[in-house]
Amino acid sequence: MTQSFDIVDILSKLKLEEKLSLLSLKDFWHTVNIERLGIPSIRLSDGPNGVRGTKWFLATPTACFSSGTAMASSFNQDLLYEIGALMALEAKHKGVSLILGPTSNINRGPLGGRGFESFSEDPYLSGVMATSIINGIQSLGIGACIKHFICNDLEHERNSIDVMVSERALREIYLFPFQMALQGSKPVSVMSSYNKVNGEHVSQSKKFLTRILREEWNFEGAVISDWFGTYTAKESIKAGLDIECPGPPTIRNKQTMLRMIHSGELSMKDIDDRVRNVLKLIQYSMKSGIHENAPEDSKNNVSSTSSLLRKLASESIVLLKNENSFLPFNRSDKLAIIGPNAKHSRAFGGGSAAMKPYYTIGVYEGISSKLGKDIDHATGCRIDKQLDDLGGNSKFVKCLIYREPPSVKSRKPIEEADIDSTRLIFFGYKHELLESNIFYVTIHGEFVAEEAGDYVFKSSCLGTSMLYINGEVLIDDRSNQKLSSGTLGASSVGGEQVLSLQKGESLQYTIEFSSSPTFTLETDDLVGLNGGGLLNVTVQCQRSDRELMCEAVEAAKKADKVILCLGTSAEWESEGFDRHSMSLPGAQEELLSMILEVNTNVVVVNLSGMPVSMNWVSKVPALIQGWINGSESGNAIADVLFGDVNPSGKLSMTFPKKCEDNPTFINFSSNNGMVLYGEDIFVGYRYYEKKGIEPQFPFGFGLSYTTFEITNLQVSTLDGHLVATVRVQNTGFKSGKEVVQLYVAHSDSRVSRAPKELKGFTKVELNPNESKLCRIEISLKLACSYYNIRSKSWTIEPGQYNVFVGNSSNSSSYQTARFTVSEETNWIGL
Repeated sequence: MTQSFDIVDILSKLKLEEKLSLLSLKDFWHTVNIERLGIPSIRLSDGPNGVRGTKWFLATPTACFSSGTAMASSFNQDLLYEIGALMALEAKHKGVSLILGPTSNINRGPLGGRGFESFSEDPYLSGVMATSIINGIQSLGIGACIKHFICNDLEHERNSIDVMVSERALREIYLFPFQMALQGSKPVSVMSSYNKVNGEHVSQSKKFLTRILREEWNFEGAVISDWFGTYTAKESIKAGLDIECPGPPTIRNKQTMLRMIHSGELSMKDIDDRVRNVLKLIQYSMKSGIHENAPEDSKNNVSSTSSLLRKLASESIVLLKNENSFLPFNRSDKLAIIGPNAKHSRAFGGGSAAMKPYYTIGVYEGISSKLGKDIDHATGCRIDKQLDDLGGNSKFVKCLIYREPPSVKSRKPIEEADIDSTRLIFFGYKHELLESNIFYVTIHGEFVAEEAGDYVFKSSCLGTSMLYINGEVLIDDRSNQKLSSGTLGASSVGGEQVLSLQKGESLQYTIEFSSSPTFTLETDDLVGLNGGGLLNVTVQCQRSDRELMCEAVEAAKKADKVILCLGTSAEWESEGFDRHSMSLPGAQEELLSMILEVNTNVVVVNLSGMPVSMNWVSKVPALIQGWINGSESGNAIADVLFGDVNPSGKLSMTFPKKCEDNPTFINFSSNNGMVLYGEDIFVGYRYYEKKGIEPQFPFGFGLSYTTFEITNLQVSTLDGHLVATVRVQNTGFKSGKEVVQLYVAHSDSRVSRAPKELKGFTKVELNPNESKLCRIEISLKLACSYYNIRSKSWTIEPGQYNVFVGNSSNSSSYQTARFTVSEETNWIGL
């Protein structure tokens, strides 16, 4: 494969139909190749917390990174550059030229189902983190696609919802991370969002895709749609959307496009402008050395990968409470590990963030491995919406794929494999012997009951399916299907049956699944119907939460100290829907209450990507926010609990005391097709400080096993930059890292502004009694500007500005200083 081509020359040689073909993907993950002109196909893949490759079903295992909210809580931009480079290396092992990430939307409220993918409620922190990761990714020649441009900040009715937001909030909050990333990293691609903004779908908005992105910010890369997020042909092309994703095209199909051109609705200049950007993207990707249709492998599952994932997870963990130095534990402590998230790793969230990791380490495994022994354990209660994976609890599972249905007795499989799950996503599944999305799957397995009891078997799908036990039909999900919904795509309600089993009793089962075109129900879901379908076959022994809690109480009674692992899961935090409340799912609060009645020496480890209610926090001596933290989550938490790592994470968002306190409480779902961003620029801590509402834990907050002192703040302005220096000393007895945070406020602004805003930070590592001089430098443009809706430009007001430097957004011991801007400055662009 050649390393480059002349775009002007290629553009002149392309035939019209070839040009049109380049304006969409050819399948779920690949651009169109033009073999006669040496234009290769390049591969795209999710995403922000790991490079999946092309497959959901029979996926190649991959590295699972921490969620966006966890990454940002590290406040370590150098580390995120390393993480980006590791993502690029993973991409090379998956034959991927363009990573669909990072996600740089704003966590404007705690209920966003996909909020865990984004970095923060703060636009500056989001912009810094995005910039660092993109630079890391592109340092190895792999492209980054920053997403979702713009205001894809909730999931409810995401394809049609109209986000009503002021121009000032758009600029200062929602566009700002993208603006920073384009200035500091130059991503080669931008993904448009599903939603409308102020009455117009972003994927066909000339304001956003041309006037702001290309003309004002000088973006020269490719703009692609989110999957099935292209809604028009003419408008999206004229607005600046280069590629419809996925393919084959449904909106930009050949017939429609030719008619548009022949009627004069689209000009050849319109087409050439889009094709030119697609060619730039392909040309950039060719330099990575990745060959067309490169094989996908798992050869990056090495110690250096694990070490970096563990470091990221460790630096992301936030110590929220540590009364009387309850932590770290001694290895001699008699422990019990309890909770629904004790053995489940909760490595990733739901939806397109899901993947098949190389491995995952849960809290129980991480701690037992560190101590070299088994530890008392109890589940306490269940939180999963679905039952347990039948395949994941089977002795073996054999899967065979056919072109013909089971009624064809002479059929032969086109593919077969041993699998470890019967919760399967077939999106994008293809095989050289398949001529359409219609295929048939037969799964054979053996299930052995671990204990005596009544077992619930459940099966649902997007497609049709039959579940047989020992040769007899148990669940028919082919006849009389009823419509439900899945995390991604539609689903049948399915059926369930109960079987009484003895301990050790073995069942042979067979599942016959037919892909999504056989679905008997009417649905407007494009993702699933175009992608092959879904299958969920699950099982669980019927045990009440009361029984599980009683077991947990007995374990807690026998322990000196309890590690209680609570939180959410990929079924509660996922693409496709938002949470309805901040409450911990299931009976977790009741479980905590029962544990505290018999043992008050409890550290709660909360594993969630977004805030949860913590009205019980005063009752426990220690609390750790462990996030959705990737493959190494359990090892990282063990490192922190036992003091092998001194926690240094800071909250990337505010944790309110109750959901009603957050500024989006009455504006976080579709209201007749619209959502009003009524909090305007007062997102997150800006709102809490403006209103004087005390949160549970503030933005930027996090404790350490040592103590730090920040002194001697000096501030100056030089050559258009704000320069601040402070001395930071470790005044405790352990080595550790502190995040020095700089906030700026105008003392007497003529417009409404937040009490202060994060405008700089640095992370410093210090030994006991060691001190270092820390320097934070930022342009006055970023430090001082507000968006002036009258002049349609950014404005730096003259006057005095206050600087606050501390270790959280509401530090009790800020270092303060002032600087003066003498003249007003107006500016646009980057």
